[in-house]
Amino acid sequence: MTEGKPEIIAIDHDDYHAQHIGITENGLQFFLTNPFEPGECEYIALFKFDPKGNLVDSDIEALGARGTFSEDEAREKYSSKLNSLGKVNFQRIEVKPFSVKFNNTDIGLITREPEDDIWAVELLPGNYMAFFEPWDSGEYDT
Repeated sequence: MTEGKPEIIAIDHDDYHAQHIGITENGLQFFLTNPFEPGECEYIALFKFDPKGNLVDSDIEALGARGTFSEDEAREKYSSKLNSLGKVNFQRIEVKPFSVKFNNTDIGLITREPEDDIWAVELLPGNYMAFFEPWDSGEYDT
């Protein structure tokens, strides 16, 4: 991968924010996560990508502000999205940065223009995963 603006970023499977990433039985890459706007709204977001890393589908659900929804119901909704994928392999994915508008909010792996010549891709809202060069490292900052 080239230096500079990211075209594709790798995300290694782990037991933290990248716990539910991988490949479906039919070859789609996926990323299930919980973006959030502090104090405003939490989400469940399931993103699907083709083998080349292009976003092909997003399934986003707004839960509401923390404390206004049932944690048990949120876990059930999250599990339902995961189960909807069928048989999966949890593993590294390589996807293109993207953004979808939902609930008047930009949600996705969004490229941040350079600050001091450093490009970044941030999982927004919430900015709980940030990616920097080299884009194929698979690692992220929290």
